[in-house]
Amino acid sequence: MRQWFPKRPVAAFFLVAMLVAVGAEVVRAAEANVFVYHRFGDERHPSTNVSLEVFRAQLEMLREGDYRVLPLGEVVEHLRAGRDLPPRTLVLTIDDAYESFATGGFPLLREFGYPATLFVATDSVGRPGYLDWDQLRQMHEQGIEIGNHSAAHLHMAAPAVDEEPSAWRERMREDLERSQQAFQRHLGFAPKLFAYPYGEYSRALVELVRELGFEAAAAQHSGVVSSHSDLFALPRFPMGGVFATEDGFRDKVRMKALPVLAAQPDDPILVGENPPWLTLRIDPEGAADYTRLNFFVRGQAQSDIVLDPATPGLVRVRADEPLSARRTSYTLTAPGKDGRWHWYSFVWIRPEVPE
Repeated sequence: MRQWFPKRPVAAFFLVAMLVAVGAEVVRAAEANVFVYHRFGDERHPSTNVSLEVFRAQLEMLREGDYRVLPLGEVVEHLRAGRDLPPRTLVLTIDDAYESFATGGFPLLREFGYPATLFVATDSVGRPGYLDWDQLRQMHEQGIEIGNHSAAHLHMAAPAVDEEPSAWRERMREDLERSQQAFQRHLGFAPKLFAYPYGEYSRALVELVRELGFEAAAAQHSGVVSSHSDLFALPRFPMGGVFATEDGFRDKVRMKALPVLAAQPDDPILVGENPPWLTLRIDPEGAADYTRLNFFVRGQAQSDIVLDPATPGLVRVRADEPLSARRTSYTLTAPGKDGRWHWYSFVWIRPEVPE
């Protein structure tokens, strides 16, 4: 349901001013559609698996469509430097470094000549069902970019129950430093890219990841990476389970970024009111028609969309019902003038809810 902003109290005007100020400088968007895989041809774990037949069909689709497939690090370099990306840029990432990547995904990538970025949790390396250091070294030599996925693959976004923030921060620092030391010892380098386990992050965790020298970090909420993206919360379209289809991949490859210039709150940890409001500043001059937004919350009916007639591009959205899951995404899409759809999502995290 679309509504208009009511008359706002003074606090709301400060919020609007903040969002407008953050998004005042609009840059031309460089975009890349980034995908995340986990298992290949492993039907024992259907929710995180892609069949080898479907993966081959997806790679054939990229070849026939003349897409430019780059490692994530190269895309990050373009974004950090403010450079345009080639048209039809796409990135393939893999999390967890399961053995099925060696037996299924990697041979197909080699066949098609495509690079990929593999995020590795170092405590798992060499365990049953996971790649070992020799395999990782050989893959890296053959064009696979290696990123850090933590040491222990913990829930990292917030302190555990009754844990002091300072103790949590030290525990997370120890995990990340231990993983970087393992990469340096076994591969001869420490990765500059990080992927949050379970896609969970927080502003406090982002601060630590930046402090430790990483240049970017990937989450797991869906969306298109663009020059408007937070380099430490890069979206990726999941390709596992019901999402890992030829048609689903084709639809996501064609998606464009919804040009969100600022969001409030900018921390995914849900605190306070539930269901929460999300306020977005969308570029009103962009290619997407923000006045025709669609807003989705999985498992819920169409939720509230509130537009501000006094400030073009200012939008508020809220779910109809309280969020009960550990992770819930607000997903927004809007049609573009060229007929292609534009996509943005924001993930809310409730750390107190068990996995």
